[in-house]
Amino acid sequence: MTIALTHIAIHVADVSACVDFYSSYAGMHIIHERPSGENRIVWLSEPGQEPQFIIVVLPGGCGHKQQMNDFSHLGFALESKEAVDRLAKRAEEEGILVWGVRNDKYPAGYYCGVKDPDGNFIEFSYGQPLGPGAPELIK
Repeated sequence: MTIALTHIAIHVADVSACVDFYSSYAGMHIIHERPSGENRIVWLSEPGQEPQFIIVVLPGGCGHKQQMNDFSHLGFALESKEAVDRLAKRAEEEGILVWGVRNDKYPAGYYCGVKDPDGNFIEFSYGQPLGPGAPELIK
């Protein structure tokens, strides 16, 4: 059997706010949307990754409340430590930084945590064995 993880679907309280967040912070863009009552269902992808993996944003959520010491998150790889620093600074200025920049042992790497408009934690990293920079790091 061949199997592949293709998407994650999340119910959110404000679809438009989440679409704006993932577009602005993660560079994702809308590849499909359709009406859902008075709201909409939106498929988001990173450029060039459309056939590989998407996030589906669905209406009807009531805001995600993460528990103390809950490290549940979505992870995005960035191209450099400096990109992580810039994003963390921006998130801190916007009041949505949940954990500041950390530099942990391999494979965790260099990362920070940000809260999306629905309360989900999002990790932005560099130096993990996935995403930008991974081939150079695995050698």
